[in-house]
Parts: sequence; C-alpha cells; structure tokens
Amino acid sequence: MFKELIEKLKAHPRTIVFTEGTDPRILEASARLLSGTFLTPILVGSEEAVKAAAENCGFNIRGAQIIDPATYPRMDEMVATMVELRKGKMSPDQCREALQKGNYFGTMLVKMGEADCLLGGATYSTADTVRPALQLVKTKPGNKIVSSCMILVRTNATGGSEVIAMGDCAINIDPTADELVEIATECAHCARAFGIEPKVAMLSYSTHGSGKGPTVDKMREATEKVKATNPDFDIDGEMQFDAAVSPVVGQLKFPGSPVAGYANTFIFPDINAGNIGYKIAQRLGHFDAYGPVLLGLNAPINDLSRGCNAAEVYSMSIITASLCKD
Repeated sequence: MFKELIEKLKAHPRTIVFTEGTDPRILEASARLLSGTFLTPILVGSEEAVKAAAENCGFNIRGAQIIDPATYPRMDEMVATMVELRKGKMSPDQCREALQKGNYFGTMLVKMGEADCLLGGATYSTADTVRPALQLVKTKPGNKIVSSCMILVRTNATGGSEVIAMGDCAINIDPTADELVEIATECAHCARAFGIEPKVAMLSYSTHGSGKGPTVDKMREATEKVKATNPDFDIDGEMQFDAAVSPVVGQLKFPGSPVAGYANTFIFPDINAGNIGYKIAQRLGHFDAYGPVLLGLNAPINDLSRGCNAAEVYSMSIITASLCKD
C-alpha cells in the first residue's frame, strides 16, 4: 500500500507541517522523508533549536523548511486572517499569542496555503490538534462533524496486502444516526483513497432485524439515510460482524445483500465498540493499524499518538499527504 501511495506522491509532491519541530521522532521521520523526493517537511520552531536538536540526534534535515513563529514575516497577515476566521471570538492580541504555539501556527500555514497538510500530536493532545483545525480550517461544506478512520493493513499468504477501514474509533463518543451518515460516507471515501473499493457494513448486535434496541434502530436509520443519498459505494446494515465478513453466514442471515460476507469498511455504533474492535484486529488479527485519520475537514490534518515512534510518524506523514486534493 505504501509503495502505491509514494508513487502517487511522487507525481504530486507535497509539503507537510510538523507542529513539534524539535521532537527527535519528528526529526528522524523528516530525515527519512527528505531522502525521497515526494514530501517536504516544514518544521515549526526556532531554526537554531531545530538544527541543534537534529545535530544532537544525528539526523540530516538538509532540505527541510524551518519556520519560526517568532520571526515569521507574514505574522501580521496571519493574525488578521485568524481574527477574521474567529469572527470576534478572539482579539488580535489573543490570536497573536495563540500563533506562538506550534499547533495554531502550523494550522494557519495550511489555511494560508503555505503547506498542503499537517501532522501533530507527538507532544500535543488530540484536542490540541483538532481544536485549531475546527476553528481555522473548519469542516467541509455539508459536513457538521470531524470523525476518524483507522486503516488496517495485513500481509496475506501470497505476499500482498489486505487493507480494511474502521470508523469512528477515536473522535465521536456516541454518534447520532445523522452523524453516522457522515462517518460512513467519509470512511468510504477515505477507504477508496487507500485502494479499497468500499463495501460498508453498519455494525450491530443485530442482523437485518434479528434484534431490537435503540442502537439497532440507529444503525438501520443511518444505513437507509446513506442509501437515500445515492452514494457510489455499497452499504448495508444493520449487521453483526460475522455476517459482515463471512460469505456463508452473511448470505444466510442477510440474503441478497451486496455487503454481507464481503465487507471491508466497518462502521461502529459508538466509540467503545470502535476502539475495542480495531484493537482486537490489531492485537489478535495481526493487522498494522494506522490512524486515526481525521475526516471531514477542509484540509488533511492528522493526529499522532504521544507514544508514537519515528516509523509511525513516517507512515502517518505519507497517509496524511495522500489525502491532499489535486
């Protein structure tokens, strides 16, 4: 999968902002990216501090852009733009103060077109990455929420890759039926970006009316609403996980469904199920998990785990840049 994504990026090289430019994991991943020609890192921080940190760790970051909020020549323009975006909720002085922080400054670099995408969270919390994105880049037209998708990859017996998508495993705690419509649609589009032709299963403890309850009703309602918008992908539900992945069980419990038994994109009823589900796939199914990939924003902005390593930063950089629109 990553070879295909890198080839795609070589045809359309991108720039990516790292909000924590002195972090050793960021610097190691940046050095690795710079050995290719498809993704240029922009490191936020003092030039002196970033170069000293790289030298201290032995990483060659020659070719990276280093931008210091304290000396940024377009800061007055950036402040004015942010004041306008915040629509009276922040004064110029408050915006200028916020822009001294890498998360807000990096997000504004994306908003102002100086970078294509952003990856943060090596030291910031998820909220500290998502909040500036919501306030400044904002959600896409027609979207009301930010959601997330996990991309899971496993090498199969023939040496190829099995790739599946799961959502929402990280952001929305108990989404409504309308929010699940957005989550399912965005996850399907995300899956397609990574080479999956989506067959979306709306998961439940019930299959096609076999059980009753509020969450069953929610998943069924969301399924019907997605179908009513005439999406260009297969979706069905509500269905149990075994019906989603086993052709025998799926067609027995949900005969005639184009998804039952063949699903590759899985939508959970809430964050509990989603988080548990992807971690079972990761730990017992031996999938490598990448994400969460944030969905619904006007630009690709993603969040790292604070426990990430340099290899994960590198992989998430490629995933993030691959979501840029031409």
